[in-house]
Amino acid sequence: FWLKPFWLKPESLVLKHSPPRGTQRHSVGAGMAEEMVADVEMKVVETEVPAEELAEEKVEEKAEEDAVAGEPAKPKEPEKPKELEEDAVAETRAKVSAGSVEFNSADSTMNVLTSNGCQVISSLTGGGFSYLLGGARTTVGLTSGRYMFEVNILELHSRQEPQGAAGRIPMPRHIVKLGLSQGDTSLLMGDNSEGSVSIDSEGFLQHEKTRKKVAKQFRANSVVAFLVNLDAASPNANTISVFCDGVRICAPQAIPDNLLGKPLFPTVTFKAVTMQVNYGPVSMAPLPFKVNMLSDAAQADVQAGPKASEGPCEIVMPVGLPEQGYFDWVDAFLEKNPGYTELSDRKILDWAHRSGIWKAKTPGAFSTDKPDMKFGIPLMDDMSVKKLLLHIAPTVRKSFVVPELKANLTADERKAFLKNFAGPSFKKVAKVVVGEPTADYKAKVRQLMIEEKKEKTLAERKKKAAEAVRARLLEERRKKVASMKQKKEGEEEVPEEKEVAPDEIVDEDVVVELTDEEKALHYRKSAQPDILDQTLSKCFMDFSLPTTEEGFDQVTFEWASQDTAETVVKDWIFAKKMTQRVENVQPGQWFKDAWTEWARTIAGWKRLQAEWKDPNKKKALLAKKAEAKKKEAEEKGEEAPKEDAPMEINADDLQVSSVENVADIGSGEPLFADFTYEDWALLSARYELHVLLHSFKKDVEDPDRQSFSEKDLGFYYQKYTKKNWALRSFAVDTMEKFIDLVKDTVRLAPQTAFLEPLQGEETMPSAFVKLAEEHRRERTRRADAGDESAELKFPRTSGIAAAGAAVAPGSVGRLAPQQPLRAPYGVPNGGGMRPAGYAGVVPGAGTGGFKRPAPPTNTPTSYVAKRPTFGGAWKR
Repeated sequence: FWLKPFWLKPESLVLKHSPPRGTQRHSVGAGMAEEMVADVEMKVVETEVPAEELAEEKVEEKAEEDAVAGEPAKPKEPEKPKELEEDAVAETRAKVSAGSVEFNSADSTMNVLTSNGCQVISSLTGGGFSYLLGGARTTVGLTSGRYMFEVNILELHSRQEPQGAAGRIPMPRHIVKLGLSQGDTSLLMGDNSEGSVSIDSEGFLQHEKTRKKVAKQFRANSVVAFLVNLDAASPNANTISVFCDGVRICAPQAIPDNLLGKPLFPTVTFKAVTMQVNYGPVSMAPLPFKVNMLSDAAQADVQAGPKASEGPCEIVMPVGLPEQGYFDWVDAFLEKNPGYTELSDRKILDWAHRSGIWKAKTPGAFSTDKPDMKFGIPLMDDMSVKKLLLHIAPTVRKSFVVPELKANLTADERKAFLKNFAGPSFKKVAKVVVGEPTADYKAKVRQLMIEEKKEKTLAERKKKAAEAVRARLLEERRKKVASMKQKKEGEEEVPEEKEVAPDEIVDEDVVVELTDEEKALHYRKSAQPDILDQTLSKCFMDFSLPTTEEGFDQVTFEWASQDTAETVVKDWIFAKKMTQRVENVQPGQWFKDAWTEWARTIAGWKRLQAEWKDPNKKKALLAKKAEAKKKEAEEKGEEAPKEDAPMEINADDLQVSSVENVADIGSGEPLFADFTYEDWALLSARYELHVLLHSFKKDVEDPDRQSFSEKDLGFYYQKYTKKNWALRSFAVDTMEKFIDLVKDTVRLAPQTAFLEPLQGEETMPSAFVKLAEEHRRERTRRADAGDESAELKFPRTSGIAAAGAAVAPGSVGRLAPQQPLRAPYGVPNGGGMRPAGYAGVVPGAGTGGFKRPAPPTNTPTSYVAKRPTFGGAWKR
């Protein structure tokens, strides 16, 4: 039918019906047709066709007739596979006790809730819990036999997603996984971990990293039976199957070999659903064959799982120091004590990862103690999971370990946490892991270091192998392009011998050894810090070891004795004082008063220098000084001095130390008359560092902290002066070179490398002018002698106000053009605007100040001309 031309009608065909096999099936001429028909008849008579073949031919003929008549041929229905499972024989062996088979509350995740004798199971859905998987194992594990249990999804918990979610919502929103797991493995089946196999409600079977479609989907209000066949005599031995409402929806799936030989616990992993669980003895939806339910299991076929503690549960609080093996000890403790549940931020992060919640890498610094908890999902980012866990934990019959490194080192936070577990239900234990570790711990650390080196070596091998494959493919492509080019140009192609590419197999058998330095290490170093330096600097002074007075029932010292541990903590805190900066330090009143006075003084000096340089203002300045002397004499009742010519004094001939008034050396000339930009910058740096170092000791009030190191100078300088510190402002690249410029004021202590002031606390600002003048004269003498290095030239566009100006609190570095001027620490505000390139000089400072801009000559009068212009937005 499908081979005929579309313009022919069925009745125009010579052969209206398909002849038996062996005859022609196409139209022929009239004469030839009769001969062919006769031929066919003879063959049919001579050949005996089996009855089955004739029946098949009739079916084919009927299908072709229907097709010719315009009716589509009905597809052949595939034969249903024969059910190999047989009815179970009556069990004569001793059975498990009634009610002993249920989901184990001691072997379930924190978000699993049970009711009605563990026959109804659900999960928490408040906050971020709606995205997290929950899991529970039964109280018995199967070792042999064939048994099943049933679940019925009663309810799907749905909620409207809040707006503003930038992350990926894990899909599907509701899921149920039925499977088997070993007793010491993850309860969240399908998280790529070892020790479990499962079939989920989407029909996928998953074991470790293998996932494939094996069954139909099952939804709510359907009775789903999970059959486990460990009967060695059965044709479906060591398989699992799924039935929906008594009908098989999944062919028997083989249990992976690495799971056999150990007790396999029926396990349920689910999210955002409520289920009814039936362990038997009566099935809700009988299967086509008789099978025993899980509650009817023979005692010889099962093994009991862990039981909840009958006595008080424990709440273990490890206490250790950062970067000294804290989290490795916690991991080793949990490995030895699998019955404990961890309560920490890193555990919540791991839980979310196992639940399939994707998290983008967030920029910023994070630590092992406080990892990055931003998922881009509002209900996860609001830390609602942690808050709910702290409320739920005291109501659950579980033992917990709380590895909060920073919180456990602070007495106030330890007391606050223990209040959540008040009462006799929990035994509160503090385990101190401070000092030299035990031999077992050292061996564990060496093993972890060897595994890390193996992984690194293997990764390098794989990278090299991938690069080799890439190079080979590029070479093959290059040769292919060259060959095609030769063909196009008509050149004779030179045949090349094909080289068989070697298999790029990476040898995963890696043998590594630790160096002597690595063997001597007690603690393993990790890429991520235990606590961030910013966090540590704010709280390490409050670190202490726990005592029973805080509410602990027991305090044990795992590594060293109590006295040794306390000494180690004291020494550690003292060492941190020498390296950590004080984040919460604030400028005291002594610094504010000195800084305000300095701002006024240096502004007056710079104004005085500008007036002395200006001939017109210099005359007025001298006259003003003469009038002041006359007035002073009259007040004392003395004869007024005669108005003679001003005394001529060569400032270079004076000894700087003999000058009493730096603003007037006797002739009206200030001592700083020849100061350049560089001299003012160094004068400012001298005094600012002087008051900063003295004020730091007063504000910290710690006898162990007299100063700070070079690395923290920028932090404290900005904290106190509200300006940025940059060595490039002084045309140097190291602190040693800068110290050489102000070696009369500050130095680096030889033993600690801390900054130390060389001038006393009460040194007046004028003393620093003398130091700056002596330094200027020394440079001048060296320059005159031909020393080119004596000449200083500082950049004037630097962010630091290097010209000696005091910057207002809140301003940092050079301010933007036309920014309103504010005076620092109580200096009267002189008004005005800062011009472009202004370095932060207070009102009146500088060389002559600046003028107010003149008004425009042609002032517009119309409203259209007067209206303000706010860029394109106003015009639009």
